[in-house]
Amino acid sequence: MRRRRTRLLVALLALVSAAGCAAGPSVRPALVENDGKPSGTTPARTPGVPLPPLGEPQSPSLKWGDCDDDTRERIGTPGVPDSLHFTCTRVTTPLDAPGEPRRSVVRLLALKVGSGPVPLVVVNDVDGEPGSVYAARLAATLPPAFLEKFSLIGLDRRGTGLSGAVQCVPADIRHDLIDADPAEGGLGDVLDAARKAGQQCAIELDDSQTALDSWRGAGDLDELRKQLGMARLDALGHGDGSKVLAEYAVRFPGQVGRMVLDGVPDPGADTAAVLDAVAAGAQSTLDAFAADCAARHCAMGDPKAALPALTSQLRHTLLSTAEGVAFGPGVAMFAVYSGLAQRSRWPELADAITAARAGNIEPLAGFVSPVLHDSRAQPSRIDATIATRCNDSQARLSADQLDQVVAGMRAKYPQFGAVVAQQLAWCGPWPVRTEPLPAPGAPGAPPILVATTAADPVTPQLGSTRAADQMPSAVTLGWQGAGHGALGVSPCVTDAARAFLVDGKIPADGTVCPA
Repeated sequence: MRRRRTRLLVALLALVSAAGCAAGPSVRPALVENDGKPSGTTPARTPGVPLPPLGEPQSPSLKWGDCDDDTRERIGTPGVPDSLHFTCTRVTTPLDAPGEPRRSVVRLLALKVGSGPVPLVVVNDVDGEPGSVYAARLAATLPPAFLEKFSLIGLDRRGTGLSGAVQCVPADIRHDLIDADPAEGGLGDVLDAARKAGQQCAIELDDSQTALDSWRGAGDLDELRKQLGMARLDALGHGDGSKVLAEYAVRFPGQVGRMVLDGVPDPGADTAAVLDAVAAGAQSTLDAFAADCAARHCAMGDPKAALPALTSQLRHTLLSTAEGVAFGPGVAMFAVYSGLAQRSRWPELADAITAARAGNIEPLAGFVSPVLHDSRAQPSRIDATIATRCNDSQARLSADQLDQVVAGMRAKYPQFGAVVAQQLAWCGPWPVRTEPLPAPGAPGAPPILVATTAADPVTPQLGSTRAADQMPSAVTLGWQGAGHGALGVSPCVTDAARAFLVDGKIPADGTVCPA
């Protein structure tokens, strides 16, 4: 219990500190460690499971081919350095649909970047960039020591990117799923859109509809491990990509190598409570964004004044994007929420909000474009997000319950309460998971490094700390900064992750990195 109290205290102190952070990550390399040594945890730390040594592939079966041009086209702007080169392959894995296990297969895209001899698998958020693109971008931010020791293997999770992307939600329905007004009304329109999305997805996905979840995603990683020729899986997860790795550690504890979970989601079964904490994290991130803007003397001014003014303006004068998509207050706030998660794009986000107030919504619409627009090379991210998150959860709320939740969250979090609460409506019509939820914990796994971020609008620090508390071998590393994820953004966290992955150096549990 002492370890739990220490973590929660660190989380709370970090949240307070981050609210006044002005200019993002510090360049200071030093770690700030807790006083004293960490004591027991609940559940108790598994004894006698050391961090495994790094291995190299033995008889790999994957055939890699050049995909440099295609990858750069998918990455778009901003690009990555010409010094990085990419190869790709396909990983065959069982679909494993409930009721028809191992009757069919899916083929997943994997990308390799870096010349290191040890494969380090990279798994991203289901609603973020596909794992292949995320790995390519991450490679451009990591110290050379990473790519000298490791080859990053970015995997497009099942149903995302070029791994049989889910494309079942009609285009106009995608818009309605993210259009909850931040200030008024219930979630009836969002729930109606979710019903239409669920009906269409049931028709188009058929047996695969309930085979898109994190548990089977963990199985995909073990197939990848085998085809890479590795005895253990060395991996890095970002956001709910960390959830897939956490479930891998539950399913295959003996095959866990060196793993870093950057912003693992709260594993709580009460989805409404989990999302309440997400909305709180978004409000804290907005505070950090405001401080950053003030430090740069940006033209937007205080976002807590600019955002209500913008939504009021759009409520009375509805605008449309160049593609003819209605851009009302709900979509605008979803775009802002998406931008807050991307720390490197905060200056761009501030300028986009300023432009939108002047009548030019195109820059702000760019932040929500990955959800609204759909193509073979860049499928909409919301389809796979709904499928995976709804299959990962057994929670379903009635319309009355949804309206009560959104009213409460609006009152507490005026900017982002409705933006986050509407996600509860997405799963209303989706088939309820009949399989038991995976047990938390991963007993028998070696030390796993869990990085948290004080003001994170997607995986708030308190939720990541709760997730770590359920993992007997978790070692937490907290960054007092803001944005979604710390690796590649905080030099302190990046260096600690490098030392853990490359050198096998385990930081003291509860270590804190300054903002």
